[in-house]
Amino acid sequence: MHLNELTKYNDIVIQCHDNPDADALASGYAVYWYLTKMGKSPHFIYRGRNKISKSNLLIMLEKLAVPVSYEPEFHEIPELLITVDCQYGERNVTRTEAMNVAVIDHHQSTVDLPGLSEVRSHMGCCATVVWDMIREEGMTVDEDMLLSTALYYGLYTDTNKLSEVAHPLDRDMRDSLFINKSIIIEMSNSNISLDELRLTGRAIFDYEYHGNNKYIMIKAEQCDPNILGVISDFSMDTVGVDICFAYYVSPQEIKFSVRSCTKEVHANELAAFIADGIGGGGGHITKAGGTVRPEKLLKISGDETPCLEELAKKEFTKRINQYFAMYKIIYARDTIMDMSNMKVYEKQPQKLGCIELTDVFPLHTMVEIRTLEGDINVRLEADKYLMIGIEGEVYPITREKLENSYKYVDEPYDKVFEYTPCIRDVFTGEKKNVLKYAKSVISTGKVRIYAKPLDEYVKLFTMWDEEKYYAGNPGDYIAVREDDPHDIYIISGHLFSQLYKEIN
Repeated sequence: MHLNELTKYNDIVIQCHDNPDADALASGYAVYWYLTKMGKSPHFIYRGRNKISKSNLLIMLEKLAVPVSYEPEFHEIPELLITVDCQYGERNVTRTEAMNVAVIDHHQSTVDLPGLSEVRSHMGCCATVVWDMIREEGMTVDEDMLLSTALYYGLYTDTNKLSEVAHPLDRDMRDSLFINKSIIIEMSNSNISLDELRLTGRAIFDYEYHGNNKYIMIKAEQCDPNILGVISDFSMDTVGVDICFAYYVSPQEIKFSVRSCTKEVHANELAAFIADGIGGGGGHITKAGGTVRPEKLLKISGDETPCLEELAKKEFTKRINQYFAMYKIIYARDTIMDMSNMKVYEKQPQKLGCIELTDVFPLHTMVEIRTLEGDINVRLEADKYLMIGIEGEVYPITREKLENSYKYVDEPYDKVFEYTPCIRDVFTGEKKNVLKYAKSVISTGKVRIYAKPLDEYVKLFTMWDEEKYYAGNPGDYIAVREDDPHDIYIISGHLFSQLYKEIN
């Protein structure tokens, strides 16, 4: 769905979920702003039993001039109802009758969606979804600092103070918004009440420690999801604790927070593993979080008389222990692969992209390479290049290995990907599109690899990045270059046959 599809309606109501949080308010605010710019006169509301009372949200409403009204007894039937940060028919939003319905959200779909819908469950917040939709209309919110600040705060709160930002579009919005920092600080410092402070203390006091894997599990009472982050961050200062998992259970949703201080466990990967099939999770390598849908948890349990809290604790404990037990860890620098059971392959003549990084920024510049898979920080050296794979994945390569493995071809590099990789100067913030500097190369077939399919889960620390591992799953391939026994890497199973052919 595109925002311009909503402009054919005149009587428009925007509704966020009951007990709205900052992301719901920011998302509705942005839709309201767009429609107003397009000459419409929308009405922005929230319903439910409770009027907004949290201090940080009251500051947000006042200081950022959020044009929302509390309408518990709303009886109009608008021509178009737009639900933001929620889905029409869900339990967390009071049903409002309407002639037509549109949905804009970032949660997993749990109900049948109308034809007019934009649900991106891989985004950290709904504010990013609306921000990107506004950009797609050729517009920018830069001129409106109040709205920009609201969008930033929506992302800030929904990703636990930006610690759980996962998708590059979330990071793009974070970096580009022109905000009022003093208002952000004021709202952030008004986020925890005395009651929530007591709740935090009670939760931490009732911890459960698993010494074999050095993780701590903490169950809290239902609270603002940011409180889970407070609990987790505090607990990570404890000696002998490498991982903290904090959560609360409510009939509507189960929220959790993950922290990791060991490079062998990425918090975002653990969060995604815990929520797989029952919700969604993600974030940063050290800080992440997620949501579990109670109805999905109940469905997999098969318990006819379930206690949701007991089910959640049992399932979380099982999944965390499974995660620790399933991975083999490989450090490329210290490993020589046994190649006796591996086959020899060479690259297929596939057109890839290649960038000489010093064409983008000057020598020695510290840059952040932003991709769908995450951010890579490197200092630009004379022999540093960047390869772009067939699905837009990027990885560094030295000039020597590039020249041994590929040759340039006189063809434009014109690939289009879900997310275009970009490079940002860490110090100035200047950002450039990678594809503008890409040249086409194809494999020479000179360098061969030994490879075999994985039959187990692997975490691989490569030679060029010893702090972040690459995860390999059964069906993916583990490979090592014929000319460098320590150059070990993972190749996605569904890409392998497109990239390599066996040499008999």
